[in-house]
Amino acid sequence: MKNKVWKQIVAVMLSSGLALGIAGCGGGSSSGDSGQSAASSSVAANVTSASKEQEVGSSENAVSGSQVSEQETVVTSSSVEATSKHTQYPVTIKTYGSDGKAIETTYEKAPEKVLAVYQGSIETLLALGLQDHIVAAAGLDNAVPDSMKNAFDSLNYLDEFTPSKETVTMLEPDMILSWGSLFQEKTLGDTMDWINKGTNVYINSNTARNDSPRTLENEYQDILNLGIIFDVQDRAEAIVNKMKSTIADVLAQAGSQQEKPSVMILESNDDTFTNYGADSLGGDMVTQLGAELANPDASEVGKEDIIAADPDVIFVVYMPYSGDDPQTIQDEKLAVFNDDKTFQSLSAVKNGRVVPIMLSEMYAAATRTQDGIETFAKGLYPDAGFSF
Repeated sequence: MKNKVWKQIVAVMLSSGLALGIAGCGGGSSSGDSGQSAASSSVAANVTSASKEQEVGSSENAVSGSQVSEQETVVTSSSVEATSKHTQYPVTIKTYGSDGKAIETTYEKAPEKVLAVYQGSIETLLALGLQDHIVAAAGLDNAVPDSMKNAFDSLNYLDEFTPSKETVTMLEPDMILSWGSLFQEKTLGDTMDWINKGTNVYINSNTARNDSPRTLENEYQDILNLGIIFDVQDRAEAIVNKMKSTIADVLAQAGSQQEKPSVMILESNDDTFTNYGADSLGGDMVTQLGAELANPDASEVGKEDIIAADPDVIFVVYMPYSGDDPQTIQDEKLAVFNDDKTFQSLSAVKNGRVVPIMLSEMYAAATRTQDGIETFAKGLYPDAGFSF
C-alpha cells in the first residue's frame, strides 16, 4: 500500500515538473512566433488544469447556414480560468455567405481536413499551430514568415493558385477557410452548397462581398473565432492581445504630440490613385493609432486631390507577387511621388515622410495585421524610436 501511495506522489511531482518546464518556453517577436509562444502557455495550462473548461454559448435556434443579422453576436463566452479556455461543442459561429450576408455555421468538433486558400488563411492556421488540420493550401502571394516555414513545408500546397471545384471536391474537406472572392460562380460557387454538403465555410470578414466597413475589430474577431472553432483559444487571444497592446503602447508614447498627423494611404494606378479611406482596414488602423485621414471619404483620387489635401504622411501601398523582387516594386511605387515634379510641393515629400507599406499588411491582413500596425506606427511617429 505504501508503494502505491509513493508512486502516486511521484507521478504528481513529475506532472507538475512537466507543466513548469513547458511554461518556461518562449517565442519570438513576429506574429507567427507570438502564436507559438501562446501555444506553449496553452499546453502548460492544459497539463495543470485539464479538468477546467470554458463554455461557449450558441444561439438556441442556430441551424448550420441560417442567416443572422449583422449586429447579432453569435458566440458568447464566460471565463472559468483566465489561463485556459476550452470550446464546448457544438459551437455556432457567424460568418458570411457568397452574397455578403451574415450566416451561422455550426461545428460539432474541430475540423480535421481544412482547405486554406490565400495568404491570411494559411498563415493564421500556422500561427495557431494547426498545420496538422490542413488537408491542402493554395494561393500564396508571398513566402510565409521564416517562423512558419517548417510548418508550411509539411503542407500539401496545390499547383492551382485558386483551386477548382473539382479539386476541392476530391480533397473532401470538412472546412474551407478563404476570402469572399473564392465563392463566386466561376470558382467554388455558393457557400451554401458546400455547407449543405457538410463542408463548413469561414470567410475572412473584411473580404465579405458587402459594403460594411473593413475594420481592425473584424481581423481580431476572425482570429478569435478560429481559436474557438479549433479549441485553441489561448493561442488566438495571445495573437490578438499583442496587436491591441501594441496600439496601446503607440498611443501612450505618441500622447505628447500636440497635433494628430494627417495621412493619406495611396496605391498608384495608371492615371489615378486608390485611396484607402475611413471604410478600409488601413484607414481604420491609422485612425486607431491616433492619426487623421486627410481625405477619408474618397475611394479614388487624382493628383489635384492629393495636392489639395497635402497630408503630413503619405503611405504608399505596394505589393510584390511571387517572382517579383520586393525592393524593386517598392522603389517603383515610391518614385511615383518622390520623382514627380507635381508632388514636390507636398509636405510629405519635402519632409521625407513618404512611407511604403505592403498591401498584405493592411488588406485582409489576418496575422500580418501586427506587421501593419508596426509599419504605420513608425511612419506616423518617426521620432518615437519604437523598438518593435
